[in-house]
Amino acid sequence: MSEVKQPVGIDVSNIPVNEIDVSDPLLYQDDSFYPLFQRLRKEDPVHFCAESFFGPFWSITKYDDIMKVELDHETYSSEAQLGGITIRDNPFGNQMASFITMDQPQHTAQRKTVAPAVAPMNLRKMEEMIRTRTIEVLDSLPRGETFDWVDKVSIELTTMMLATLFDFPFNDRRLLTYWSDVATVNFDAPDAMVKDDEERMAVLQEMGAYIVKLWAERTEGEVGHDMISMMAQGEATKDMDHMNIIANFVLLIVGGNDTTRNSMSGGLLAMIDNPDQYDKLRADPALMKTLVPEIIRYQSAIIHMRRTALKDTELGGKKISKGDKVVMWYVSGNWDEEAIEDPDKFIIDRKKARRHLAFGAGIHRCVGDRLAELQLQILWEEILKRDMKFELMGPPQRIFSNFIRGIKSMPVRIM
Repeated sequence: MSEVKQPVGIDVSNIPVNEIDVSDPLLYQDDSFYPLFQRLRKEDPVHFCAESFFGPFWSITKYDDIMKVELDHETYSSEAQLGGITIRDNPFGNQMASFITMDQPQHTAQRKTVAPAVAPMNLRKMEEMIRTRTIEVLDSLPRGETFDWVDKVSIELTTMMLATLFDFPFNDRRLLTYWSDVATVNFDAPDAMVKDDEERMAVLQEMGAYIVKLWAERTEGEVGHDMISMMAQGEATKDMDHMNIIANFVLLIVGGNDTTRNSMSGGLLAMIDNPDQYDKLRADPALMKTLVPEIIRYQSAIIHMRRTALKDTELGGKKISKGDKVVMWYVSGNWDEEAIEDPDKFIIDRKKARRHLAFGAGIHRCVGDRLAELQLQILWEEILKRDMKFELMGPPQRIFSNFIRGIKSMPVRIM
């Protein structure tokens, strides 16, 4: 099992609990956040941080409390005009809102428009295609030399899937990854592709121009099975303005890209770090059904989701005021010792493996959760068929973010 790191240069046990700030992106780039959340869950599970780069906020760190916030839509809002779903306030308010940054009834009306694309019947239709592509990618990997798993496998498989979901020009599919990364990048990251909201919006406007052309082509005729066609003709979405088209497309590419891409990378890393678990899978391939949700929990690709209190309320004995920023830390809830047994361990035959928060919960639960699981399942089925074993050839490079727990490169070799 990978060693749980301490934040660099910090003795966690000596930090006064009221001074703990888990919003620093460096904690997630260094993968050193665990002990801070352990302290909060034990000593102050509903924790107020009075000062941070993102202003004051509440940290919700335990599984059950996160679920209470997730499901109480009358108290906690996702509205873009109130700040949206990230600890950093949405700089554009409701001028640029996707359905995840809407409350009822607008949220569900728009979500229902695209949900059929990833309905069970469509997943069954796509399974053979996903498997064929996965086979082609795995069989094309170099033998006996180091390659970047993230680029060769995780990004390639997810961009192909996104291109299919959107009926997007296949040769341009890597634009989808680029736009997703631009949309979520932390401006302070040394390798940030854009450095402020103005630069980000310039790229997203270019994306919007590309998408609007596709949108215009699909506004008439029979509704296709792709998400752009569904939105272009859906009653709740067809009259969206340009900025909201951009916002919803960002949501769909980030949602379809980051969880799956980083779970593909994080899953392999977990298997390399825990070879006994891979041996367990090789001995009993039926464990695939618990392996997949365990990978998704263990990676926790979405670090947090934020809400804004609509009224004065109380949670965990703490008084939260109307307008307060309330942050649900999935990376803490998914390691809550009271909700998940031995949460720091990667256990592929875990009981109640599906009990995790990586997809969110309630009306905002990830619309493509089953598709993400299917892609991971097929990937590991095909790895297992080939009895492929991988060696880590250098430390994985993680992204500088407090929203996406991402791996941007991971050098490996097939043994």
